[in-house]
Formats: sequence, structure tokens, C-alpha cells
Amino acid sequence: MFLEALGSAILGLALAWAAVHRLPHRLPVRSLVLPTGIAGALFGAFLTHSALGAGNLLLVLLGAAAVSAASVSLLLRPAGRLRRTSATV
Repeated sequence: MFLEALGSAILGLALAWAAVHRLPHRLPVRSLVLPTGIAGALFGAFLTHSALGAGNLLLVLLGAAAVSAASVSLLLRPAGRLRRTSATV
């Protein structure tokens, strides 16, 4: 179980770090994104471990990666300016 937690935390950190370097203009500060990736991965590992039980390290890491990517994606800002159009009838 310790390996699952450590592996998922490292995986979440790596995913968040890659997102910070790939999309720096669309994400907030790094000090918010990195802990979000780690926390999402740890929660994903806990959720997957609770659902599947022990002995499924690869599936636990897959669940950790999915929840980590989803939580980091919630921090994304729109790429361009939002256009506000009024619907006139």
C-alpha cells in the first residue's frame, strides 16, 4: 500500500509538472497546480484501491493518473477571450 501511495504521488507530480510546462499560459501559479496534481492522484489511488482491493498496482496507478489529470484540468483557463453575444430576437 505504501508503494501505491508513493507511486501515485510521484505520478501526480509528474503529470502536474508536465501540464505546467506544456500550458503555462492557461494554468495558475505552479504552487497551486503541483499540489493539486498530487492530491488528485492520492485521492484517485485511494478511490481505486477501495473499489478494487489490494494487488492491483497497475490499475490503482491508472486510476490515480485519471483523477489527477481531471483535477488539474479543472484549473485550466480559457485559451482566448470569451465573446459575449446577446441573443436578439
